[in-house]
Amino acid sequence: MTGVHAALEVRIDRKVFQAGDGSGERLVIEGLGFEVPAGEFVCIVGPSGCGKTTMLNIIAALDGDATARVRFADGTSLAQARIGYMFQTPRLLPWATVRENVAIVLDGDAGGDGRVEALLERMELGDCLNEYPNRLSGGMQRRVALARAFVAEPSLLLLDEPFVSLDVPVGNRLRSMLLDLWSARPTTVLFVTHDLREAIYLADRILFLSRGPARVILDTRVPIPRPRGAEDSRIESFRQQLLTQDESLLHGLVSEDAEDTDAPDGQDVDGNGDGANRPAAGRVA
Repeated sequence: MTGVHAALEVRIDRKVFQAGDGSGERLVIEGLGFEVPAGEFVCIVGPSGCGKTTMLNIIAALDGDATARVRFADGTSLAQARIGYMFQTPRLLPWATVRENVAIVLDGDAGGDGRVEALLERMELGDCLNEYPNRLSGGMQRRVALARAFVAEPSLLLLDEPFVSLDVPVGNRLRSMLLDLWSARPTTVLFVTHDLREAIYLADRILFLSRGPARVILDTRVPIPRPRGAEDSRIESFRQQLLTQDESLLHGLVSEDAEDTDAPDGQDVDGNGDGANRPAAGRVA
């Protein structure tokens, strides 16, 4: 099924891992819930090891051992929806060409309709269709993985720190490509990152997770209009605003008396007043 035009509802009541030595259980996620309107780009930020990847795997139905409910608001199940997933590493098949690595996620004869070639051309990989992954740079491999995640026109796109460890210019180029693809083919996006600047650059909205057991502790919209540049000074201004109000936010903590994180007096961070109609930031108990 393609083109699910409904909000995504996520509720993970409980997820535990068994201790490796058999000594008991470790509670990883408890009481985590949120909704995402169709076509919204949401970044998820939280401290290392808090359960961000586990959460994505539950949403993708790769981890069924959790007390959880994930569905679209119109009743569509995950089994009926197309889901794209880009992992922390490219996970390309070493024996397959670039074209084959992208086409592998398509049904039937869909790989022969030209969409793979067109997408790879757009990703500046048109000259590499028949190359194997070991002939590509790290950044080029990430582009192939990004193309594979998008080629099936997913209803939901999950990205787990996909640009981690890349140098700044290569990372920024890939982020720009991601936004270009998302703008051309809107889909609901959940993007996990530990980099708050990256989250502000990419997202419509940011969810901050607590230390384990993970839950949403802050839900805020990014008040910077699109398009944004990776080096836009407003990104750093909003980052500083968030961390000034909640200095332990990136450590999975939020103060009870912190003020809302939208720009003051209904203004965006560039002071143009467009933030007046934006929803206020909120805390989730």
